[in-house]
Amino acid sequence: MTIPNQQQILVASEAGDLAVAELLDGQSLPLVDDDQVTFVFYGEADSVVLRHWVFGLPSELQLQRAGETKWWTLTLELPLRSRIEYKFAIRQNGHEQWILDPQNSRVAHDPFGGNSVIHMTGYDEPEWSISQQGGPQGTLETWELTSSALESTRQIRVYLPPRYRPNRRHRLLMMHDGDDYLKYSRLATVLDNLTTCWEIPPLVVVLLNPHDRLREYGADQRHAAFVVEELLPEIERRYPVIGEPAGRCLGGASFGGVASLATAWFYPGVFNSLLLQSGSFAFTDIGNHSRGPVFDPVVAFMNQFRDAIGEPAKRIYMSCGVYESLIYENRSLVPLLQGAGIQVKFEEARDGHNWENWRDRLRSGLTWLFPVPRWFYYE
Repeated sequence: MTIPNQQQILVASEAGDLAVAELLDGQSLPLVDDDQVTFVFYGEADSVVLRHWVFGLPSELQLQRAGETKWWTLTLELPLRSRIEYKFAIRQNGHEQWILDPQNSRVAHDPFGGNSVIHMTGYDEPEWSISQQGGPQGTLETWELTSSALESTRQIRVYLPPRYRPNRRHRLLMMHDGDDYLKYSRLATVLDNLTTCWEIPPLVVVLLNPHDRLREYGADQRHAAFVVEELLPEIERRYPVIGEPAGRCLGGASFGGVASLATAWFYPGVFNSLLLQSGSFAFTDIGNHSRGPVFDPVVAFMNQFRDAIGEPAKRIYMSCGVYESLIYENRSLVPLLQGAGIQVKFEEARDGHNWENWRDRLRSGLTWLFPVPRWFYYE
């Protein structure tokens, strides 16, 4: 089926709303044609604005009314294999309302709600992130731990893999924002699928969940003490995990990436590997930063860390979207880590700061950090 372009919509609009509707009948909206995407909105409005999360593009992109109709369009050129999240801002009678694209059924969810999604040509949702009907599944256990470091009781959730064996020691992965990874990045499904296909060994995965996220994850030494001095010994008491650094990995995204790096730096020699996704690694070479006061402790930590990296881990997997403002900080960290003798695998994606970007990188990160020993194949 031929994909209409903005000019064809404009020509059709001369015959009215129905003519445009007939032109677009059967089309998947937005209209994606290689590296061109045309956004289409239908409805009463004084103006329609594309709100997106692509660092580098103007924050407001106006859709143009097609003639005298109620149809509005905007064509952009975006790189192949891109994945973009967006909303429409509808302005009418002095009011503005942000909405999902009514013509687009593809929605990505996050703790703040949801966004409409475009898949540019060349991007495909990874099959290994989709639940396999009837396939083996891991289990979740939940219990509580009272923390002296955090002066509170925390709910701890633990994922046990499909091939979990109480009489065998397992590698340990501890993930910040664990419940969000489950809900928005399909972490349990990814683990089930990769384990079943022998792409990773069976992992015991501890799902960390904060009470005051930005404070606890902002390089807070109390959080680090909770993870290493309180939670880790309890995990090793309850589960058959490898009680050595070589069997341990700590990970997270955004501020969770900061918490992972900071915890490993405060307690060197505890974790052999880190999984850091779109880490909020803000720093300054001189002067002040412009990211707001919530980043003050992060910047203070990162400035200190960059001057004395040491060896927080031996292997670090990093990923970041090229449509994030954080891409520059993440890129700049790679040669510093490598210069300190740390093995680093860094991957960029044509995506933004969101949970599906982090989901799409999990296979690459986990298989690199947790290679399957050859003898696993011959059990």
